[in-house]
Amino acid sequence: MERRYWLVVAVLAVLALGTQYLVWLTRDRTNAQTFAGPPRSDYTLTDFTLDALDAEGNRTFQVSGPALARRGDTDGSIYVTTPDYLLIDGSGKPWTGKSDAAWVDKAGDVLKLQGHVELHRAADAQQGPVDIVTSDMTAWPKDKKIATDTPATITQPGSILSGIGMRGDLNEKSLELLADVHAILQPKSARRPAAR
Repeated sequence: MERRYWLVVAVLAVLALGTQYLVWLTRDRTNAQTFAGPPRSDYTLTDFTLDALDAEGNRTFQVSGPALARRGDTDGSIYVTTPDYLLIDGSGKPWTGKSDAAWVDKAGDVLKLQGHVELHRAADAQQGPVDIVTSDMTAWPKDKKIATDTPATITQPGSILSGIGMRGDLNEKSLELLADVHAILQPKSARRPAAR
């Protein structure tokens, strides 16, 4: 009886080893990544300046700031902390500004200015200066368009316009407030500088 017991144990051990060997032969051999963690940036930059060019090599916008991170593993977009930026209008004139943060899509077609946003065009021989103060503005630098759905204020010599939502076409040099518009107009005589 003892001999029979050991024979059964030996047969069961051989069967277990044979089954394990068959499982090992038929296992899935794909090389799966075992690391699972937060997405990583393709690269990060500090104290940088980035120029975006169109197909003809003309600058469409420039952004600079203390920190930039590119997310290549997700959508190739760029995140910027407290950027200073420059947009070019249809006449080649610069609009400068700043915001709390910015996001740029991979192709450079969409620039989302997040948080507090300021945009300024300096005066030239044909036009006076323009200042825009708003939040969460979207810009399409290649199309020269800007938009926001938040409260916006447009200040020009002789007028301060405020409203909810704004659309702008920098090619046409037009800015439009969409709702709840209020205006403060200053007469031309009050705008003349004092004589010295």
